[in-house]
Amino acid sequence: MNSLALLASEGEVAAATGITAYAWLLVLFPLFGAGLLLLGGKATNAWGHLLATALSWASFVLGFVLLLAMVGRGHEERAAHVSGWNWVPAGQFQLETGLLIDQLSIAFVLLITFVGSLIHVYSIGYMEHDENRRKFFAYLNLFVASMLLLVLADSYLLLFVGWEGVGLASYLLIGFWNHNPAYATAANKAFFVNRVGDVGMSIAIMFMFYTFGSVDFATVHAGAGEAGSTAMTALGLLLLVGACAKSAQFPLQSWLGDAMAGPTPVSALIHAATMVTAGVYLVVRSHDIFNAAPNAQLAVAIVGAITLLYGAIVGCAKDDIKKALAASTMSQIGYMMLAAGLGPVGYAFAIFHLITHGFFKAGMFLGAGSVMHGMNDNVDMRRFGGLSGAMKITWITFGLGWLAILGVPPFSGFWSKDKIIEAAFIGDGWRPWVFGFIALIGAGITAFYMSRLFFMTFHGKKRWIDEAEAKELGSRAAHPHESPLLMTIPMMVLAVGSGLLGLILSWGGMFTHWLEPVVGGHGEEHPVLAVPVIMILTLLLVAGGAAYAWMLYWRDAVPKTAPRGSLVTQAARADLYQDAINEGLFMRPGTHLTRALVFTDGKGVDGLVGTLAASIGGLSSRLRRLQTGYARSYALTMLTGVVAILGALWVMN
Repeated sequence: MNSLALLASEGEVAAATGITAYAWLLVLFPLFGAGLLLLGGKATNAWGHLLATALSWASFVLGFVLLLAMVGRGHEERAAHVSGWNWVPAGQFQLETGLLIDQLSIAFVLLITFVGSLIHVYSIGYMEHDENRRKFFAYLNLFVASMLLLVLADSYLLLFVGWEGVGLASYLLIGFWNHNPAYATAANKAFFVNRVGDVGMSIAIMFMFYTFGSVDFATVHAGAGEAGSTAMTALGLLLLVGACAKSAQFPLQSWLGDAMAGPTPVSALIHAATMVTAGVYLVVRSHDIFNAAPNAQLAVAIVGAITLLYGAIVGCAKDDIKKALAASTMSQIGYMMLAAGLGPVGYAFAIFHLITHGFFKAGMFLGAGSVMHGMNDNVDMRRFGGLSGAMKITWITFGLGWLAILGVPPFSGFWSKDKIIEAAFIGDGWRPWVFGFIALIGAGITAFYMSRLFFMTFHGKKRWIDEAEAKELGSRAAHPHESPLLMTIPMMVLAVGSGLLGLILSWGGMFTHWLEPVVGGHGEEHPVLAVPVIMILTLLLVAGGAAYAWMLYWRDAVPKTAPRGSLVTQAARADLYQDAINEGLFMRPGTHLTRALVFTDGKGVDGLVGTLAASIGGLSSRLRRLQTGYARSYALTMLTGVVAILGALWVMN
């Protein structure tokens, strides 16, 4: 029995005691930092970044202490509920604010605060010369606070507050350098696409209230099995819409690449440990709903399978190092969504890969920022090459992340992503063969595009902008150099996680066993192919993809200007025309609909009202002429009326 079912059956999870009663401070620490830096203004410029970083670390320390307190309790007794205040007193509907501290939420708390705090430290060096650094750190604190509220909330309505806070903070961070119109446009795009998902989330919460009379996790999940599959399918699909937008999953993934407009630490924060994982958290937290709605659960798996291939294909053609990593994130989140859509056999593995991915992807994003720091903010990998000698720490730390995402043993991705591939081969009928081979193909493509990125950046011949080209292009020549310690130390810490975290968490099934009270056990189901066969096929595809990338981007010369390429390559560079499709299906029809409504309102509604008013006005002006003020005119009118009445009576008789 999971912790939420336990909550419903026993009335409530054990009330928080001891240090757990102070769990609200997890959210309040960074929220206080954001408020102080924003309201304090320039007076906090000198020390604001240090305060924000310290408060983020304070949340991590408290989260770690809460973890130790949980470990000290029995396996089925670790969940605790922290009550707040009566938030929504509306007749029979009463909703308190509250936090649910269980195995799932504490895993997210530690990931968000640890990786987020390392990104804070990195940002001290990265944003050192930015005149608005204080404001940047305020937004980082706001982001962390919102994400913590999202994963700790005990109801969908409170989760939605954190959900919207994350959306606001991401908008502010992506558009932080909004003096550049393209960056402001990217922030708007992320904001509007996520509003589509928010509509789905809003309707889902309303539907919960209609169906269950409540929106807290305990009541909704306890009643999910008795509400009927049709209702739960509708609810599951609505939640999936929200998850697709937040986690950049098909068909709401178009904002992710443009979100690279923000400073690189923002990319690491959004694309590694926080915003894009929120959708995966939502699905796994709502697993009772999806277990009661097999069709909605299948839709989750299909969305994940499509997205993992979509992101991988797009990543093969991107020359912008940050956009290539963004496509990689999209694909890896697709793996997590696929696992979540597999049901009990995949929930724990989805979160396992989410945790390991948070480390190696954050490390690679920070590594990309380090490369940009040493290359005059250039992001074109075709003008890199040979950086392994000039930036040894960045090369080594990035390389560990590269090996982890490829799934090379014994690095982290091998222990988490390969488990998803194995789980994809579990089931009956067509599903294990389709989902299993899609997961396998994705692993091979991942090895190719990530090796392409690594080799183009750090190996092969130097393709830097020299002095002569700089004069011709009106830019600065490249003089690559290693980043300062404030930037490299977080990269080194994340690199250690990339190398060892997967092995540590998988030891004896430790992490999946930890999550069992929340998501249930994954059973003893066996894949349709033997596990050693799946493992060998995966490693062969990974080796083949990496070898092919070595041939094209290390052994052979890389042209400084991207060749035209095949039709598939051109489509991948254009994100498989997702923006064009959105424009054709939604934007332009929406524009025409708006114009039609404006015309209808102006010429129809307003015209009808105007015509009626003009008619009454015209009639009044004509009737007004009868009021002459002459007695003879009124007498004639009266005589005419009497004659008319007598004539009517005569006709009637």
